Amino acid sequence: MFLSLALMLAFQTPPAAAVVTKPVVNMYSSATEDADVVSQALYGRPLALLEEKDGWARVRTEDEYTGWMPASSFRRLAAGEQPYASKGRVAMVEAMFANIYREPDVTKHAPLLVLPYETKLEIAAERDDRWFQVKLVDGATAWVQRGDLTFDTAPMSIDAMIAFSKRFLGLPYLWGGTSTFGYDCSGYMQMLMRRRGVLMPRDAQPQADWDRFVPVATKDLQPGDLLYFGRSDKRITHTGMYIGNGQFINATTHEKPIVQICPLGDPYWTKLLVAARRLK
Repeated sequence: MFLSLALMLAFQTPPAAAVVTKPVVNMYSSATEDADVVSQALYGRPLALLEEKDGWARVRTEDEYTGWMPASSFRRLAAGEQPYASKGRVAMVEAMFANIYREPDVTKHAPLLVLPYETKLEIAAERDDRWFQVKLVDGATAWVQRGDLTFDTAPMSIDAMIAFSKRFLGLPYLWGGTSTFGYDCSGYMQMLMRRRGVLMPRDAQPQADWDRFVPVATKDLQPGDLLYFGRSDKRITHTGMYIGNGQFINATTHEKPIVQICPLGDPYWTKLLVAARRLK
């Protein structure tokens, strides 16, 4: 009886919390860099530490995704410490990449960090109409140019999101990628849906199966619908977004390993298209 109660209480104990300390960190399927990359986590984002061994931790990200990462890539939060960028004035990197400097000058030293689009930063002070001082995850302060940041993170309309999606054309495809250093297909779609204010599952198959989507027939496609490709609707391996005029945008290795716009009528894609989804 007492052992069972102890086990129940142990399972109810919340996992330790941590914060990512590097610009982008790979998450692996097991505790070794020889394993495959399953996803990534961006600088400053919170993590739940589920298991730790041999300098590695199995972590869970905000989208409920799990994987292993080296302990050197995160900092454990102290008891009662709030997650980074969860309070005060917070900005988001709007540029493809933002250079973070030790002083408000681009000429004196190389950047301390190069942070990708979507990274959130705590604003510490404003110097003038060009520079913000930011607090980093280790408590130090640094400087970033105002033009690299935005405070407007309001959800986009479908039309605005489609126009926005084209900013990423030509970025490299990267298996497991979730940043402007490189996206994979589902990481790119997940990012675009975040711009609509929606946090959907990380991988293509769970996205297609998600209960917040409804099926759409190919003949009824509308801009903003998500497309899913594979051997069947239960073996989905790729995704993209329909943008109208028989075209879709996606991160793919087909012909060129980049974010690109493809014709849906291309036989290569026609034979693989197995599902389309629309947000309820």
